[in-house]
Amino acid sequence: MTDFVLPETRYALSGDVNIAYQVMGAGPLDIIMVPGVVSHIEFMHETAGYTAFLHRLSTFARVVTFDKRGQGLSDRISGAPSLEQRMDDVRAIMDAIGSQRAVIIGFSEGCAMSALFAATYPERVSQLILYGGFSVPTMLTEERIAQRVKLWGTGAMIKTARPSQAMNPDAVALFAKFERLSASPGAIKAISLLNAQIDVRSILPSVQVPTLVLHRRGDAQVPIELGRDLAARIPKAKFIEYPGDDHAFWYGDMEALLGDIEEFVTGHRDSSSTDLERVLATVLFTDIIDSTRSAATIGDQA
Repeated sequence: MTDFVLPETRYALSGDVNIAYQVMGAGPLDIIMVPGVVSHIEFMHETAGYTAFLHRLSTFARVVTFDKRGQGLSDRISGAPSLEQRMDDVRAIMDAIGSQRAVIIGFSEGCAMSALFAATYPERVSQLILYGGFSVPTMLTEERIAQRVKLWGTGAMIKTARPSQAMNPDAVALFAKFERLSASPGAIKAISLLNAQIDVRSILPSVQVPTLVLHRRGDAQVPIELGRDLAARIPKAKFIEYPGDDHAFWYGDMEALLGDIEEFVTGHRDSSSTDLERVLATVLFTDIIDSTRSAATIGDQA
């Protein structure tokens, strides 16, 4: 990763609003990454694991990330964007990069819009992947929204977004900066109140594209029960659970998650994805009957 060049930020015009996006890789298929509640496509590269996750996807696809209108590097707007406006933004980005059809990967709050996009424009979606999502945000109570707005910019949301890092002062400070750069307190209040009204249950049976739903069992931000319900409402959707409680997809056990995404999209897992990293380890030598044959059967990775 030391020689990897970060992508440049470009803009797609959606109506009269400029939508910031980045492109990584030049694979034979396109992946559009739909963000969660907030994003900042440039600053997110400062967070550990994020760039590596996208870089891995870019080994077999052209990966596109973007900031939805009103956030990050996209144009600011009054109020919060509707799901229909967000769909228009995705189409604008696809048109800007010349993509006729793409894999749509929705994250958290972005899952509802992604499912709606797939149901509305099936000809533009080859596959749908939903991570940490919901069809109805029962966890977004008025009290929780008020608390989020009150603490916005302090990094407090890391407790549910990345609980594995919540006790790391540096990680909290970095997350606080991410919050401040991605959206203002007023903007996060507007989008949270709008998101609390999301209900895509009626359209999920209309999703006909191949769908993969992913969720961590201990997700501290979106309970796994909501992910299970989301998958159950989409015809023939495949549901996979992972251990851990981090809501952010680029934390925790990313290897299993990335492998499942690659297999779902391409039909296989690239053997290069399991390359061993250089580590300091203790090696135990033993003398076991047929040890050479056993070792060969098990393989170096195990």
